[in-house]
Amino acid sequence: MVKNDPYAALRIKEFNIFLLLRFALVLGWSMQFVVIEWQVYALTKDPLSLGIIGLCEFLPAFFLAPFAGHIVDKKEKRNLFTLCIALFSLISFGLFWLTSETIESSWETTTILYGIYGLVFFGGVLRAFFGPTIFSLIALLVPKKIYPNAATWSSSTWKGANVFGALCGGFLIAWIGVHYTLGIIFLLVMLALVLVFQIAKKPILNKGSNETVKESLKAGLSFVFNDKVILGALTLDMIAVLFGGAVAIFAVFAKDILDAGPKGFGLLNAALSSGSIITMLATTYIPITKSTGKKLLISVFGFGFCMIIFGASKLLWLSVIALFFSGVFDGISMVVRQTILQLKTPDHMRGRVGAVNSMFVGSSNELGALESGIAARIFGAPLAVVLGGTVTLIIVAIIGAKNKPLRELDLQEDIEDHYSEVST
Repeated sequence: MVKNDPYAALRIKEFNIFLLLRFALVLGWSMQFVVIEWQVYALTKDPLSLGIIGLCEFLPAFFLAPFAGHIVDKKEKRNLFTLCIALFSLISFGLFWLTSETIESSWETTTILYGIYGLVFFGGVLRAFFGPTIFSLIALLVPKKIYPNAATWSSSTWKGANVFGALCGGFLIAWIGVHYTLGIIFLLVMLALVLVFQIAKKPILNKGSNETVKESLKAGLSFVFNDKVILGALTLDMIAVLFGGAVAIFAVFAKDILDAGPKGFGLLNAALSSGSIITMLATTYIPITKSTGKKLLISVFGFGFCMIIFGASKLLWLSVIALFFSGVFDGISMVVRQTILQLKTPDHMRGRVGAVNSMFVGSSNELGALESGIAARIFGAPLAVVLGGTVTLIIVAIIGAKNKPLRELDLQEDIEDHYSEVST
């Protein structure tokens, strides 16, 4: 039995720089998501418009993901990451400009709305590249034996940034307004752009240099769809986000259901993420390696159950508690999924597998936003969330019964094998 070192990945300088720049980047991105949702709903008063935001980001992120994975495997990761951040800074500045007094006083509301949708669409293009690039870069920053620890810290940083981003986004809207909040987001992205140059260029590990694009994409998709554990884990998370999530319509709950205002809006967003970050930090000390398949199934089931409580709640304190515990369950599932992917993915296919992960999980956030917006328009926000949580419970039960390899998954043996490889 290998002694667990909860700070193993943090002893590597470049990984610490990566965590810092990722925190700044995700903090800005999550704040931007909150601010744009608030601004668009303020302009339209229509929950369907929140779903359109999700659609604008989903379409390019989903359909470009396989091609992006192919590019990521062929290119040097640090420079590609730098390019993505630089382009994201243009989006942040564009949103800052669109919300200025000059533009708001001289442009029609519809024109501003279309401008926001256009920048969100451009962000979806970048999302297709961000996911596989980050997934591949992590594996080049730390030794294989500490992949699980690195994945946990990276996921914790991502969730931690979401906590502060969601909370700060809501409070900053109330304190300084949408325009200046977007200015702060632009500065955070520029900080990430400066930090990325502190990471050295990395080798390209894809040896299949003669592969055509078609062959490369087929290889990546085949690998994922032929592995029942990876496919099952990705499917569970996708279903939870697609049907069980309600982040896209939190603005509706804050304004119309709970009467909580922008501060309550930030609190709802932060409650979900704070549960996740606390859980993920705990797993650095208490790794989730035994009976991980069962724990994954239970965690996604628990997430769906908590979302049902949130949808039925009319009290702010109960809604916050339900979202907090849904975040706890979400944190467990995220750590398990990332550990599975890092341990079971060959180095030369990380970009493509990361791209498929983005298609399943990352893009389902945007498609889930569309689903939430449409369902809220048809059924009303509370019933839409309750129905989504119920669908999640049903699908978890089906996958648990049908997918035996995932149900019996135990990661401890894989982790021990990786440690043994290094020590021999």
